[in-house]
Amino acid sequence: MANVFGATSTTDEVLAGVKLHGKRILVTGVSAGIGVETARSLAAHGADVVGAARDLAKAEVATAQVRKDAAQNGGSFEAIELDLGNLKSVRACAEGLLSKGESFDVVIANAGVMATPFGHTVDGFETQFGTNHLGHFVLANRIAPLMRTGSRLINLASSGHRFSNVDLEDPNFERTPYEPFVAYGRSKTANILFAVAFDERHRQRGIRAAAVHPGGIYTELGRHLVPGQIEAMIEQMNKDLAAEGKPPFQPKTVPQGAATSVWASAVALPDEIGGKYCENCHVGRLVADDDVISAISEGVRGYALDLANAAALWKKSEEMVGESF
Repeated sequence: MANVFGATSTTDEVLAGVKLHGKRILVTGVSAGIGVETARSLAAHGADVVGAARDLAKAEVATAQVRKDAAQNGGSFEAIELDLGNLKSVRACAEGLLSKGESFDVVIANAGVMATPFGHTVDGFETQFGTNHLGHFVLANRIAPLMRTGSRLINLASSGHRFSNVDLEDPNFERTPYEPFVAYGRSKTANILFAVAFDERHRQRGIRAAAVHPGGIYTELGRHLVPGQIEAMIEQMNKDLAAEGKPPFQPKTVPQGAATSVWASAVALPDEIGGKYCENCHVGRLVADDDVISAISEGVRGYALDLANAAALWKKSEEMVGESF
């Protein structure tokens, strides 16, 4: 009988007994938090992990344990530079990987920002949409030729996708009043839709894609929130949960938060997760777009899995970055 994992499962519990020797895995955002733990756990089970980060000096310090665990267990780790908010950097990163010509078994689009003040990437895109979605859109599509048959693309999404569907008429908030969490929601919905569309395009090659929600965790992702904002959000969450007859919010540890990423990458069956949204180490259930549910309840909005919505986002993304894939 297969092991059943859940919200409190850790990376090492999910990967217990799993050997990843010979597997090559790319993880973005390895300078802090979930990205570091994802890379560590995979390398500790024998994988050859390539970690991408904007700040290589910071990543070198953050991944010291990753290198130790890799060396002790027959895996390896190397860091490469990637600034997802700068398409010149994204394309240079992709070209460097393509020139080496080494294939990948898993690409984990982990890096991201949350609830940033209004701003733009180097290329003029709204910061969250540009960084969280468009940077990974270009990277994953450019290195798709390196993805082996049987490989997977795992996009880090969030229950925050429930804040908003994508707005393909005004992706850069040129006409819409800017709200940090609405922008975050748009970008996280885009992460899910990109997985849906990528899976649709590549499944005949035996390549699958899925989106994962790590859960509520205290990491550097919340650095743009004002003092007291997290506490206020948790207070509201607990009121919502109490109304649903559920216990108060309990934040996950980083190893618990990274567990769904490694589960979807190396444990779950490809047909189980392909084109799906996963959370707490299982495929998330569909909830109606107008359902009033707490910010941390399980479930995925239908608009985030809609094939027509995914195709429209793909087309708009190509227009924005000036490339066709």
